[in-house]
Amino acid sequence: MPAARRVDPKSFFTREEWAGLARRSNWRGPALVLHCWAVIFAAAAAGIVWPILMPLAVMVIGTRQLGLAILMHDAAHGALHRSLAINDWIGRWLLSAPVGASLERYRPYHLTHHRFAQQAEDPDLGLSAPFPITRRSLRRKVVRDLTGQTFYKQRVAPILAVLGGRKANVPTNVIFKGGSLLSPQFLLSNAVLFAAGAAAGVWWAWIVFWLLPMAVWLPLVTRLRNIAEHACVPDDADPLRHARTTRANWLERAFIAPYWVNYHVEHHMFMHLPCWRLPRAHKLLERKGVLARMEVQPGYLTMLKLATARPEPVAA
Repeated sequence: MPAARRVDPKSFFTREEWAGLARRSNWRGPALVLHCWAVIFAAAAAGIVWPILMPLAVMVIGTRQLGLAILMHDAAHGALHRSLAINDWIGRWLLSAPVGASLERYRPYHLTHHRFAQQAEDPDLGLSAPFPITRRSLRRKVVRDLTGQTFYKQRVAPILAVLGGRKANVPTNVIFKGGSLLSPQFLLSNAVLFAAGAAAGVWWAWIVFWLLPMAVWLPLVTRLRNIAEHACVPDDADPLRHARTTRANWLERAFIAPYWVNYHVEHHMFMHLPCWRLPRAHKLLERKGVLARMEVQPGYLTMLKLATARPEPVAA
């Protein structure tokens, strides 16, 4: 199977427009990383001071854990910093390590996805192939996510299998491909997080405001992200329609789609653009009348309706 079709930026933008979009920054990426961690610590502090806010804090932190993975994804494209050494250090220690991912193993895996997007060789094809599904099937998946079953299956069961001398033949979420909760990087970074809470007199904060969001909210928003990006796309061969952009309001950005991850068509069209440039690329494409040729949905509820369009089976 040949590689997925690519687009030429010169077909859509002037030289000046593309130069502005493609320009790297030494501060925007690190600033977003700082923002992500600031939101995490602020949400945890709010939950500690006002325990009634704990459920909200878990949701916010789980979404920002996805945010760390999204920024790690930018690091995989070399988009966080002009210096690749700094880009990779940030991606390795501040983004992938705390959530048990591996930048080094994720990068070749993800670039293969871009090369063969929605083709037979696409390693992510299994994420979109089952769709559309029924609403009942989606509800079951959501329950498994929110009760920690997905986390156990994807991230704990493989460890237990290896410790028990068995083959860890368990599907792993692609964001954490090649990562492990037993990696030295994960253990070290999480020891730092635990020590910070203990030093502040709240030793339990790591469990409630880090491990719990990772176990119950991160799997759900990761699933919604995966569905939105490629499930039920109109044309697997068209680079403007083999991925999906989902417009997100402020609530969806806060709890589902941080750091412009919803602009996925634009990302596949111009995969080395930093995430903070994607809204600008979207507006320019809209101004030029290109959006009508792209797969764009008005929100996550609309996207989920497409993904759950399969009728329930009729009982015999």
